[in-house]
Amino acid sequence: MPELKTVGLFVVTALAEIVGCYLPYLWLREGKTIWLLLPGALSLALFAWLLSLHPTAAGRVYAAYGGVYIFMAIIWLWAVDGIRPTVWDLAGSAVALLGMAIIMFAPRST
Repeated sequence: MPELKTVGLFVVTALAEIVGCYLPYLWLREGKTIWLLLPGALSLALFAWLLSLHPTAAGRVYAAYGGVYIFMAIIWLWAVDGIRPTVWDLAGSAVALLGMAIIMFAPRST
């Protein structure tokens, strides 16, 4: 079960980061209201806090988190941008998730 909790926390963390970056994008590129910067900043603060909840070394968490971020960005591409992922998008996401699993769940002596 700790593995499921770790992956779930990574998923929520990735959503916070993606939203925190997407809202300023809407303001800068799509001409939406500047007020989107406020929830964007709050979302990025939430992202940083969520990363701190993992009980292992920060560098390991950051490295492994990247794999889940890649996967979630591809899901965002499909769900929000309306662009269906290619087989290469999915293959790359699978490789990234495998890398995350190796980094986070490999046996360690300490």
